[in-house]
Amino acid sequence: MSNKEPFIEPWIDESGWSAEAFKKVETPCYVVSEAHLEKNFKILNQVERDTGTRVLMALKSFSMFSVFPLAKKYFSGSEASSVNEARLGREKFGKEMHVFSPSYTDKNIKEYLKYADHFVFNSFSQWDKFSAFVKTSARRGRKISCGMRVNVEHSESSVPMYDPSRPNSHFGVTLKEFERDNLTGLEGLHFHNLCELNADALVRTLAVFEEKFGKFLADMKWVNFGGGHHITRADYDIALLTKTILDFRARYPHLTVYLEPGEATALNAGVLVGSVVDILKNNMDIVVLDVSPTCHMPDVLEIPYLPRILSQSKALGNFAYRLVGPTCLTGDVIGDYSFKEPLKVGDKLVFLNMAIYTMVKNNTFNGIDLPSIALMDKKGKIKIVKKFGYKDFKERLS
Repeated sequence: MSNKEPFIEPWIDESGWSAEAFKKVETPCYVVSEAHLEKNFKILNQVERDTGTRVLMALKSFSMFSVFPLAKKYFSGSEASSVNEARLGREKFGKEMHVFSPSYTDKNIKEYLKYADHFVFNSFSQWDKFSAFVKTSARRGRKISCGMRVNVEHSESSVPMYDPSRPNSHFGVTLKEFERDNLTGLEGLHFHNLCELNADALVRTLAVFEEKFGKFLADMKWVNFGGGHHITRADYDIALLTKTILDFRARYPHLTVYLEPGEATALNAGVLVGSVVDILKNNMDIVVLDVSPTCHMPDVLEIPYLPRILSQSKALGNFAYRLVGPTCLTGDVIGDYSFKEPLKVGDKLVFLNMAIYTMVKNNTFNGIDLPSIALMDKKGKIKIVKKFGYKDFKERLS
């Protein structure tokens, strides 16, 4: 482990969760709370109603389609960045289906056209290559609206890995490269440079966007403010977001505004339950779990950060442990924790905020089973939605 202080997400909320509820859960298992989800959905829907925007569920962070029937009540549609996501959105979510990709091809464009009604292009070269094809498909009965992603060249994220506006980014067209004489057929502009940020970051970004690209909005029908808006966390300034959108719409009353929050959809709405498998000593006490950061929560290593544990997250105890995963990878390490009581084999540990960027990014490295997926209903009853096994590992290979 690094000697640097690990990043701990300050907005993680453990209210509404009880360790007692997970004592009988067979691990490893993701558990998503229907009540927590609906709370987030209602907040996002209120923003939509108060501002006249259209809020989309970004599938790249959360694609648990068993809850789509609930989500459809609150969202205007979904957003995808691959053919598989687009198909899932069309088949399981319905409503509007928006797609963005930096890599449309002769093959996948035909697949996208089966499912999408909004296309966002990442470059004018891709627009030149596929615009006629998309227009031809539209004439055959599909109503398709196309837009261009722009790069505002304004950074707000502190994590370069998640900053689409960083130098030499491959996302979006900069003003210097923007082909203002090549806009015929384009109906919208899309920008996205936020990640887990508050409304003040949007205010600054939107000012840059308008300064650089505002002159082109008169001929557009819609603008997409992208994702990264942490709208459902406790300290998010929803009033400022609302004012910002309403002010923008007053300046451009002909435009439809889209938001596509990802993390906000299922923020604090799910956990990952694991069990202590072994405790060993090598200069310090090391706890082996049946959950793996490498396989089950990759962002822990990619950012990296230290996930909070239910009922322990704010406690500093006398019993210190390093928590590690079950794979043979030396770096399969979650982090160092302290507990008020000693751990023992069989204990359950509940990692918070594990609905987002977990199920969608997990993998079966080393043949490790994927965690089961469970839904907790509003009465607190936990039901397994899906289990995984050897077949899921085998069918990824040949």
